[in-house]
Amino acid sequence: MDFVIRQATADEYGTLGEITAHAYLRDGLLDFGEGDAYLGELRNVAKRAAAAEVLVAAADGRGLGGVTFVPSGGPMADIARPGEAEIRMLAVAPEARGRGVGEALVRACVDRARSVEGCARVVLSTQRTMRTAHRLYERMGFARTPERDWNPLPELDDITLLTYELTL
Repeated sequence: MDFVIRQATADEYGTLGEITAHAYLRDGLLDFGEGDAYLGELRNVAKRAAAAEVLVAAADGRGLGGVTFVPSGGPMADIARPGEAEIRMLAVAPEARGRGVGEALVRACVDRARSVEGCARVVLSTQRTMRTAHRLYERMGFARTPERDWNPLPELDDITLLTYELTL
């Protein structure tokens, strides 16, 4: 590995927010493109860091990607139940893809979840079109939990997030 995974520092929040926003935009993951309200959430790393743990993959002083780790019961959780940690907003810069950055970030979250007392599972939500991510999660032992699939925008019928879990 030619990069390290560590907690993001405040001076990296802007760069990490842009990596995350551009990854979602580039991959067509925002239903409303540049006008999508979620874009602001993706860019607001300081808000996430105040409520959860934001990890960064870095090499030579620059960010390659990041993820938000929500410990059991954290306020940033979308689907986590008691005894579960949640992974959110995984993103890797285009030039860093294919180097194992995404997998290393997910592994770091799983390792952190194992250190949380009473945490039995790691859960996450993903979009249907994120097939590369699905393959990564499945390769790492995550299983689909279709009974937990959900719609973050109930007023729009065609948005359903798929869910996965890993039992620790």
